[in-house]
Amino acid sequence: MAKILVVYASMTGNTEEIAELIAEGIRQSGQEAVLKSVTSCSAFEIASYEGAVVGAYTWGDGELPDEFLDFYEELEETELSGHKTAVFGSGDTGFEIYCGAVDLIEEKLKERGAAIVQSSLKIEYGPTSAEKDECRKFGQRFAELCLAVS
Repeated sequence: MAKILVVYASMTGNTEEIAELIAEGIRQSGQEAVLKSVTSCSAFEIASYEGAVVGAYTWGDGELPDEFLDFYEELEETELSGHKTAVFGSGDTGFEIYCGAVDLIEEKLKERGAAIVQSSLKIEYGPTSAEKDECRKFGQRFAELCLAVS
């Protein structure tokens, strides 16, 4: 059984709901999901899991939320070569840069050597009914990819 970390930053609860749905999908695939708020998780923890799904809402005009900054800075010191990861988040298409925090996180993970094993999941505000299924499937696919031999 793969043990997969789902870490997120959420202000309004939208990104937390997405994280919970992704974790539900991971569990539906028969794997273990460990759900953590970014405020109670260190980037160094990623290395102790078979995979990590990282998410945040976008603040301002494409920026990381303040509570995500410590985790992001820790990523600078974290060697992630070969670690399987994926990124998700919520945003608002009313801003010039939609879900910019998702793009920033993905780039940082790649920079640290992580393997981004599936396309990022971006949701406007909170997930609709159809998007809730998409979130669960995102988690299921990620779990399957974590079990796949590299």
